[in-house]
Amino acid sequence: MKAYAMQAWYLMNHRVFLTLLLIVNLFGTIYGYYWYRGQLAVTEPIYYIFVPDSPTASLFFCLAVIGWLFGKNYKLMEVLALITLVKYGLWAVVMNLLTFAEMGYLEPESWMLVVSHFLMAVQAVLYLPKYRFTKWHVMVAAIWTLHNDVIDYLFGQMPFYRVINDYPSQIGYFTFWLSIACILLAYVESYKREYLHRQ
Repeated sequence: MKAYAMQAWYLMNHRVFLTLLLIVNLFGTIYGYYWYRGQLAVTEPIYYIFVPDSPTASLFFCLAVIGWLFGKNYKLMEVLALITLVKYGLWAVVMNLLTFAEMGYLEPESWMLVVSHFLMAVQAVLYLPKYRFTKWHVMVAAIWTLHNDVIDYLFGQMPFYRVINDYPSQIGYFTFWLSIACILLAYVESYKREYLHRQ
């Protein structure tokens, strides 16, 4: 079993695989920004950067992968990718499943979003051993993540989902604690690396 895991890790870090991963995420990022076109059209310019959550998360991951391809670790991009990919990946899955529970059905595009966003979170976790960010980077990413929640739920810039309009307070509360959980994940990872480095 260990041999298979080592082979899988070797494959995941091969330049060809990383290049394909970058291409897939790049197309997903472009499509994600396109998906937000309607909301961005009615958004004040000051909030543009905070509206397209998922594509910005995958953009962070694209920049992290570019760093790996060049033998570098863009540490801030890595921790932003980890936190936001897991957060918005799981968030979108939950929102779409809540919509399914409320309406009794989902459009094929929505099921595609469930699968693609779940895989966003999975890929972020699979590359945990490759990240090199520190606690300082986690702090910066935490500020970004929680500030984004404030913009979304206090300034009304959250994504357009009918279920959010029906349960804004509950979803805002859930999103906050999801952010905290993802930040803690990143913090634990940074602590583990620093602890092992001291040994």
